[in-house]
Amino acid sequence: MDTINETLNVERDPPKWRSFSKPFWDATREKKLLIQYDREVKKYQFFPRATSIYTGKKSNLDWREVSGHGEVYSFTIARRALQSFHGHEPFFIAIVKLREEVNIMANMVNCPLDQMKIGLKVKPHWLPLSNGTHLLMFEPE
Repeated sequence: MDTINETLNVERDPPKWRSFSKPFWDATREKKLLIQYDREVKKYQFFPRATSIYTGKKSNLDWREVSGHGEVYSFTIARRALQSFHGHEPFFIAIVKLREEVNIMANMVNCPLDQMKIGLKVKPHWLPLSNGTHLLMFEPE
């Protein structure tokens, strides 16, 4: 395998958010990354949840804007995919460790096969969706 495909042309439905994830999706309209922060334990969590993964409380959670910059913690090459991704294989799926010490799994785009590695510095790439929100992906810095 000499090349990796992008997933930028895969048709995606806009998210169906829940009340506790709405701030995250609303922020993506402006290409901003908001993640939840637990004030009691002073840690971030991702993906959006109704309660803290650390304390189980709702009252401790704030939304904080972060840069989205980080590094590849782990990755895989998807060679088989769900129906909407058929014909776009192979493509990267990465776990990115943000500077805030929280991991996010997303597609990696604009990254040649020979450039991908653990520790690769990355930044957000925002894919527009039909309802005005954006899907978070990552690309090399």
